[in-house]
Amino acid sequence: MLRALELARRAWGRTHPNPMVGAVITEGGRVVAEGFHEAPGGPHAEVAALRALGRRPSAEAVLHVTLEPCCTHGRTPPCVDAILASGIRTVVVGARDPNPAHAGRGLELLRQAGVGVVEGVLGEACVQQNFIFNHWIVERRPLMVLKVASTLDGRLVPPAGQPRDVTGPESRADVHRWRRLFPAVAVSADTLLADNPRLTARDEGPEHAPLRFVLDRRFRTAGHAGLNVFRDPHRGRTVVVGLASELRASDAAWFEAEGVRVWPLPGRPEEFLGHWSARCAAEGVVGVMIEAGPRLAVAMLQAGAADMLFAYVAPRLGGDPNHSPWFGSADLGLSDVTTIPMGKDVFFRGRVRGGS
Repeated sequence: MLRALELARRAWGRTHPNPMVGAVITEGGRVVAEGFHEAPGGPHAEVAALRALGRRPSAEAVLHVTLEPCCTHGRTPPCVDAILASGIRTVVVGARDPNPAHAGRGLELLRQAGVGVVEGVLGEACVQQNFIFNHWIVERRPLMVLKVASTLDGRLVPPAGQPRDVTGPESRADVHRWRRLFPAVAVSADTLLADNPRLTARDEGPEHAPLRFVLDRRFRTAGHAGLNVFRDPHRGRTVVVGLASELRASDAAWFEAEGVRVWPLPGRPEEFLGHWSARCAAEGVVGVMIEAGPRLAVAMLQAGAADMLFAYVAPRLGGDPNHSPWFGSADLGLSDVTTIPMGKDVFFRGRVRGGS
């Protein structure tokens, strides 16, 4: 199962809206075939492993798969049917299908056909690997992750005259890894105008651009042609999100000429984050990492718009006195917390209490 998890990670960020899944076939305790789900519409991990085997499995063959085999028709036939047709008699599963309409059904069909099924092997790791997919398939809305990089006292901006980066290189590299996983990232107009970020993943391999949201209720970024997200080769993956009532025809024309998309949202300012999430759901955007400055972080917490928190905390106190702590006056609690050392920093990952 550890090997199956490794195989699944090879498709890091490339399977949305599907989960990452890996599969390993053993015979007599020896690995004879492997496979993983590479992209939507392609073979699922179980089928990929069976194809890699290239022959009928022996009587002692065991299929190990990180997620319960599917039992319904989608863009590909059910994996349960492929397993039964192969003659495999034992299946080891990490996690159940999170969809309440399907959970356990694939396993029950296998058992009814006389296949031995073992559940829950490295179950927690298999569940956590697909935390974005799990939220999407159950809630039918995107997972909104608030990401901050701060001092111990919650300052996101260092004192004047110091480097802009609060946290160390290990934390910054980890952010690039998450940018490669999440289908979308977002920043506020304030952050874009102050820092001019590229919002791409440049950690490993070719530069990768997720969908890049600029949350700009009054479209203040119109006309700023020097901003990276408006002029780089990935500008077609930039979406400026604002209030329809604030969009001038001249600004809309400017964004169109730059090859940048615009989402003019209905409603009042206090409804902005909710309408944005709903539009993401309608467009099939299953998860967004919001790289927030202080104002956006507070707004998300006040609106209850954050499902999870990613916090990189540096071992230092103090920051720009003109900026309050990123959490404002929020009484913030987390559940399902994971802490990971990142060089001298510490990474906190958890579900915001009250989130789904």
